[in-house]
Amino acid sequence: MASLRPVAPCLGGAAGMRYHTRQARRGGTEVIWNAMAQQGSRLSSGVVVVRRVETGCRFLLLRVYRYWDFPKGMVESGEDPLDGARREVREETGLTDLRFSWGLDYRETPPYGHGKVARYYVAETGDSRVVLLVNPALGRPEHDGYRWVTLEEGRRLVVPRVAAVLDWAAAVTGCGPPRNSGGDSEGTATD
Repeated sequence: MASLRPVAPCLGGAAGMRYHTRQARRGGTEVIWNAMAQQGSRLSSGVVVVRRVETGCRFLLLRVYRYWDFPKGMVESGEDPLDGARREVREETGLTDLRFSWGLDYRETPPYGHGKVARYYVAETGDSRVVLLVNPALGRPEHDGYRWVTLEEGRRLVVPRVAAVLDWAAAVTGCGPPRNSGGDSEGTATD
C-alpha cells in the first residue's frame, strides 16, 4: 500500500486563497496537515475520467442535487486510495475501462465538509456508456445525473475547489492549455 504522506492541497480560486491565508496565520501547511491527521481527517478518492472524441476531450461529471463533481467516495479502512478511486468509479458509473495513461499522480483538495479531503487521479476511458448504479445502502443511485463535458462546460458547472482539479487534469492530459493556478500541489501514489 502506498504511504499516505499528506501533500499540500490543490488551491484554486478565491476559496483556495482564503484557505491558504488561514494556513499561513496558523503556522503553515505542514502544521495544519499534521493536526488533521491526528484528528482523523477523512480521505475520499476519485478519478477525473477523460474520453477523447473527434472534437476534443470530454470529462465525466456526476450530479447530486445541484452539485457537480467527479466520481469519488470515501476510502475504506485498509484500502489503498487508488484502489478506492477505481472502486468508486465502478460503483457509481459502471465504468471499468480505466487507463491511467498519464501515470498515478494525483491532486488533493483543501479540506471541506467537516475535514474531508478529496484526492483525484486522472484516467482515460473509451467507454461513453455510464450507468448510475443503485447504492444498496440507499436503495437508489448516489447521483441523479451525469454529463460528458468540455473543459469550458466543466468550469461553469463545478465549484472552485473542483475547478482547480479539472484544470490540472486538462493540462496533464493535453486537453486544455496549461493554467497557472498558483500554489497547486501534486503527489504520486508512491509518496
